[in-house]
Formats: sequence, C-alpha cells, structure tokens
Amino acid sequence: MRLDHVSYVASHDQISDVVQRIGSQIGTAFVDGGIHPRFGTRNFTAPLLNGQYIEVVCALDHPAAEQTAFGQAVSRKAAEGGGWLTWVFSVEDITPFEKGMGRPALEGHRRRPDGTDLKWKQIGVKELLTEPELPFFIQWEDGHHPSEVGTPKASIKTITFANSDPLEKSAFKSEVLSALGGNSIEITIVKDENEDAGISSVLLTSPAGDVVIN
Repeated sequence: MRLDHVSYVASHDQISDVVQRIGSQIGTAFVDGGIHPRFGTRNFTAPLLNGQYIEVVCALDHPAAEQTAFGQAVSRKAAEGGGWLTWVFSVEDITPFEKGMGRPALEGHRRRPDGTDLKWKQIGVKELLTEPELPFFIQWEDGHHPSEVGTPKASIKTITFANSDPLEKSAFKSEVLSALGGNSIEITIVKDENEDAGISSVLLTSPAGDVVIN
C-alpha cells in the first residue's frame, strides 16, 4: 500500500481557476484527466514525486453525480465552497479491503484526451459521506497511472486534518501508517471550531520551498 493521491474539489465554474492556482503554487502544470462517466465527475491532475499526484475534481450536470457515492461527495463539497475532499491509497490487491468492508469494490474508468483509458477498482468512498476524514482505497489496472503524465517537481510532506484523528475509525490504520512512513509523510491534527472534519491543508515541498495548499 502507498499514498496514491489527494483530491481537491472545485465547482464546474471555478475548476480552471483552482487548477491554475494550485499549479502555480507547486510549479507543476495540470493536465486534463477526462470524465469519470460512472461517477458524473471530471478531473485535472498534476504529477508529484514518489508516483503520487494531486487531483482537482468537479461534478458535472449528469445523473451519475447524484447516484454514486463519489459523485455525491464531490457535489456536496462543491456546494460547501470546495476544498480538500480526501486522500487515497493504492493497493496491489483490493480483495482484503473488500472482505474488511463486506462489499465488492466498484469499477471505474476515464479516458484522457490522448486516448489512454485508465481503469481501476475503488472501495471506501461511501464512508466519505459520513466520515470525511477516512481515506479510500484503489487498485489500478492495465498499468496506467495519472502520475505518468507531466513533470513532477513537488512532493507531499504533511497532511493536516481538522479536529479528529483521521484513522481512529479505520480498520486499516496500521497499514496506512506504515505506508505513510515509507514516504516520510506526516499527518497532523489541528483544533478549529470553524473547520469540518477532514483534510484542512496539505504541505508540499517544491523547488520554491514549502507550500501550503488550503
């Protein structure tokens, strides 16, 4: 297991501005990631070092955005003004996570503008609707990964959560902590009555120095 990506939500009208802002902060250009037809969303991605990436995602005017957990989570976060949605871990075999959660993983795919079709299985997204601090898990298929497009310059150093231990209710706490340690990524918790539970900021190390993205 390893930290795969962190996901940031913007509204459909503001996604271009958010992509430009974050891209400028980390000195890395985002690329069009394409549409998630099953979830009613689309994204832009920026590669990071260590095979990770940042995703900026928005909901589309499509029924799937209200019929799937990921679409619902993105839509709700956008309605709240946007910001960090979640953190995601990639695994070689998602079967133990299916057994631990008592349900099968959901298949997803998206086609990039260059024609590459990315395919994966994911599980744990449903929990975002009630426990937004929890990570979810993904198994990539067919050998393609978003971090392979573009030139990575920054790396994740610290993920800060508001008001609660993000792994307190996770059945996979030890595995997640071990994965974070492998890339020397820290998690911190801040108390802020004005913040909802979940990621409040991400600290990245870039060529220009440390950058905090709220």
